[in-house]
Amino acid sequence: MENVRISVLIPTLNEEESIGETLDQVPRSPDMEIAIIDGLSKDRTREIAVSKGARVIEETRRGYGRAYKTGFKEAKGDIIVTLDGDTTYPAEMIQELVSALESGNLDFISCDRIKKAEKGAFTLTHAFGNWLLKAVTNVLFGTRLSDSQTGMWVFRKEVLRELTLTSDGMPLSEEIKIEVFTNDRIRSMEISVPYRMRAGEKKLSTFKDGWRNLSFLFKKRLSPSSLGEGEDYSGV
Repeated sequence: MENVRISVLIPTLNEEESIGETLDQVPRSPDMEIAIIDGLSKDRTREIAVSKGARVIEETRRGYGRAYKTGFKEAKGDIIVTLDGDTTYPAEMIQELVSALESGNLDFISCDRIKKAEKGAFTLTHAFGNWLLKAVTNVLFGTRLSDSQTGMWVFRKEVLRELTLTSDGMPLSEEIKIEVFTNDRIRSMEISVPYRMRAGEKKLSTFKDGWRNLSFLFKKRLSPSSLGEGEDYSGV
């Protein structure tokens, strides 16, 4: 594929119930590629994705963060858009968000789910967990995020050279925003988008993943060396 301008990246693991509908919602254009980063799904996720015109990138190492870090390196576009494969994020808004990035002369947009979430999209436990993680992130790092956990971002690929991304797990979502919103060289903002109830089986463990995210925040703030070296994106 030549002259790819936008890369849409979707991490997947056993998403056959929803990946087809998710991909159908993506507005297509000749200068766009759609790729799933698949953690060796045991169902028809990859087969369905290919039938919908997506590229499959296999990642044998487990982890949400690991999938994205691999996808970032494999992406062929100058602009990267991320979302989940469960229909929760408004894939139909991709072109609108890319236009906002360009017209606003921005480098990174983080899509706030909280303000426009549909009824039932968050359980009370999930909503409280998101609030707590956002509050801790803002206190520890001096940010003013409305949604520190959203998984939909729109950004220029070259921004990756400025970031230190260490997490291979769910904390990558908060880590990338910490790196972006505390860097004065990166022009960033939040934009509110609709957020829907997920299709298919729930993957998150609210308490386990919440604790991991919370622990990561304190480690990154108080003992960043314990997290190891970040991914090398000097070549992107």
